[in-house]
Amino acid sequence: MDVLVCTSKDQTAWRDALAARLPAARVHAGPDAPPCDYAVLWKPPGDLFAHQPRLKAMFSLGAGVNGLLAMQELPRDVPLVRMEGAGMGPQMVEYALHAALRELRGFGGYADAQAAACWNPGHARARRDLTVGVLGLGVLGGAVACALADFGFDVVGWSRTPRTLEGVDCLHGNDGLDAVLGRSRLLVMCLPLTPDTDTLLDATRLARLPAGAAIVNIARGELIDDAALLTALDAGHIGAAYLDVFRDEPLPPSHPYWRHPRVIVTPHIAALTDVHAACDQVADKIRCLEAGLPISGVVERDRGY
Repeated sequence: MDVLVCTSKDQTAWRDALAARLPAARVHAGPDAPPCDYAVLWKPPGDLFAHQPRLKAMFSLGAGVNGLLAMQELPRDVPLVRMEGAGMGPQMVEYALHAALRELRGFGGYADAQAAACWNPGHARARRDLTVGVLGLGVLGGAVACALADFGFDVVGWSRTPRTLEGVDCLHGNDGLDAVLGRSRLLVMCLPLTPDTDTLLDATRLARLPAGAAIVNIARGELIDDAALLTALDAGHIGAAYLDVFRDEPLPPSHPYWRHPRVIVTPHIAALTDVHAACDQVADKIRCLEAGLPISGVVERDRGY
């Protein structure tokens, strides 16, 4: 069995970690590998697939697969498998919790007060008084929603189809989306990018959020209409935006997000794939496929995830 690892960085580390878990396999690194049975990918070159005619499955090293699906060269008859968790869930929880606590305790206001040398204590607020909306209740979004609920926040979640999560008020469908937006003092985006979610948070939906609400995007930059968000921030309708993902990455130096006083920019670090956890998962799934057993995480291409 031959396995190809082709990533945009740390390729040797990924190859070595996977080889340690699949000792009977020949694990190759880079686009010049011989024909392989499985490919483990992150931002591969488009001409890679012309030299890989015998692939049985392809594994994405990220939870999102929209970049791979957009490649015209990607084989359409080979299953594509997305990463499930692999250490990303706890990191996303930490990011969302940071934003929730910053909003709850008013730390953004205290930062402004410090800049003005102004001593201005605020008031105590209970966690349950901050309603957090989570859009997307899959593996990662569900983990975020449940963790925030366990921590004592009032959490309402939305998904395309019905879900049930302990401690979370789960809604679905168009009416459910409007209801979640209307209740969310903090809105956390955990949705995959699909034709239905592209620019989901436009001017109309931003206006449905309560005045002064904050937004956290740890999913995909394309989910938000950037111009509409900047307008809502300037008008004060949106009080803060915690943005980890963007339409163009790296975020261009000229982009207004960098300098906006109510935007917190981070460089796509909300959930970094852990090499060892990811390779554990990929190796387990390869062993299942070789044994003729089903696996989870296979992408439904018409849905985009």
